[in-house]
Amino acid sequence: MRGIKNVRHRNLIKVLSLCCSIDHQGNDFKALVFEFMPNGSLETWLHPNTCTDRPFRTLSLIQRLNIAFDVAVALDYLHYHLTAPIVHCDLKPSNVLLDDDMTAHVSDFGLARFLVRPDTMPSQSMSSTGGIKGSIGYIPPEYGMGGRPSVEGDVYSYGVLLLELFTGVSPTDERIRDGLSLRKQVEMVFPDQVMDIVDPKLFPENDGKHNLYAPENVYSCLVSVIQCGLLCSKESPKERISIKDVTKELNSTRTKLLRS
Repeated sequence: MRGIKNVRHRNLIKVLSLCCSIDHQGNDFKALVFEFMPNGSLETWLHPNTCTDRPFRTLSLIQRLNIAFDVAVALDYLHYHLTAPIVHCDLKPSNVLLDDDMTAHVSDFGLARFLVRPDTMPSQSMSSTGGIKGSIGYIPPEYGMGGRPSVEGDVYSYGVLLLELFTGVSPTDERIRDGLSLRKQVEMVFPDQVMDIVDPKLFPENDGKHNLYAPENVYSCLVSVIQCGLLCSKESPKERISIKDVTKELNSTRTKLLRS
């Protein structure tokens, strides 16, 4: 964690201090002190029904685009702009925190791994520690077969997060049945029926009905973003799009939407 503490980026949570003490039962107690994020986690915004302590609010399309871009930029920094690349290994909405301006910060590096051979291909890099864990629904399939931590693994988790961000459906949601995954359900209707699977809260004027209509620029934006999510979450690590290409695509999509 000492190495993580020295990493600085506007889209990573800032570690302020380490607290060591004894709890009320006399046990050793250690805690990391992070920068406070007033708007909580992305999880509380996507699934407010599970968070009864805060009023219902929804994320607009541009806010979701900004968050998606922020998280992608953070991963790009961790993977390609450090002497020893870092893979997060547990990317999910509850580990994305939002500040006063709704800027996203990736947090919780408890499972993070350093790739100690950055001169090799990412998928062949060796981790400094053994074993791998993660969260159900976001773990790349190769990890379940003994694969080592890799930047491609983070890209897979990001792809699932991206699909969840724009569909409003968690990969562990009870609505996902018949052995399908969130990715499979999205892929089945993409791109012709893409408006049927986007989060209906993006179009409150439809009053809960299917998203039958959206302006052409909004439709193009959603197709582009969801395509990125599908490309990131391909089963084979070699077939996944790089996070660098994701940031370029999201930035281009966001610019077009704002101009229009």
